[in-house]
Amino acid sequence: MKTTFISLLILFLLCNDFNMIAQSRGNIKLNIIVFGGHPDDADNKAGGTAALFAEMGHRVKFVSVTNGDAGHFELGGAALAEIRRKEAEEAGRQLKIAAYVVLDNHDGKLLPTLDIRDQIIREIRNWEADIVLTHRPVDYHPDHRYTGVLVQDAAYVVIVPNITPDTPPLKKNPVFLYLEDHFQKPTPFQPDIAVDITNTFDKKINALDAHKSQMYEWLPWTNNTLELVPENEDKRKEWLSNNRSGSITPGERESLKKWYGKEKGESVEYAESFEICEYGRQPSEEEIRKLFPMLNQ
Repeated sequence: MKTTFISLLILFLLCNDFNMIAQSRGNIKLNIIVFGGHPDDADNKAGGTAALFAEMGHRVKFVSVTNGDAGHFELGGAALAEIRRKEAEEAGRQLKIAAYVVLDNHDGKLLPTLDIRDQIIREIRNWEADIVLTHRPVDYHPDHRYTGVLVQDAAYVVIVPNITPDTPPLKKNPVFLYLEDHFQKPTPFQPDIAVDITNTFDKKINALDAHKSQMYEWLPWTNNTLELVPENEDKRKEWLSNNRSGSITPGERESLKKWYGKEKGESVEYAESFEICEYGRQPSEEEIRKLFPMLNQ
C-alpha cells in the first residue's frame, strides 16, 4: 500500500513537472479570436500571426462582424454577401485556421447595439478565448470603429453571468488586443507586441488572394487603381504581395528587438503588431511570451 502511494506521488510530481515544462515551451493549446469589421479585415491585420498560431497547433477563429454586402461597385446585397462568405471560408483554409465566421449584420450600417454586443459576447465565450483581437475604435471606417467599441464593451462582461445568460461566462477575462493602424488622433497605435511573420507572409497573401472581390476589384476601384490590376492570376498575386508587404515602423522595429533580441529583431522582413487594450486582463511580459509562444523561437 505504501509502495503504491509513493508510486502515485512520483507520477503526480512527474505530471506536474511535465505541465510546467509544456507551459514554458508554449505547448499549452491557446484559443485566439479575431474580430474584423468585414470579411477581409482579420486576414489583412493578423493573417500571418494567425497562420503561425495554427502551425503551432493553437485554435484560431476569425469573425467578420458584418457580411460585406455593400463592398463593391457593381454587386451588392445578398448575392455579394454570399460571395464574400465563400471568399472568407477559402481564406481560412489558406491560413489553416479552425474557423472563419461571417455574422449577418449589414456592411456600412453597423452600430454598437446591445443585440450585436450579445453576438460578440457569445463568440468570445463559446470559443473560450485566451486572446481577443480587434480594431481600435479610431479608424476611417465606421464598421471598424464600432467593431472596436463592441469588443471593448465585451471586455469585462464576458465574465459576468447575468449578462447574455444564455451562454456560460468565462472563468477569467481574456487578454484583449488592438490590431495595427496608422491613425494618429487622439493617440497613435502602440506596438506593444510585434510578431515576425516572415515565414508565413506567403500564407497571408494566399488568404488575401482568396478575397478576389476586394483585393482585385473593390479596393482598387476605391483607390482609382483598377487599371493597374494584372489580368494574369500569378501576376495578380505578385502585385498583391507588393502592395500588402508594408514597411516596418521604427516603433515596430524596437518592439521586434525587444521580443526577439537585437540581432533577429533587426533582420525581420515582415511583421504584425498589436496593442494591449486597457479593458481586458493586463498581462506581464512572462504571460505575453506564453500567449505568443512564437516570440520564444
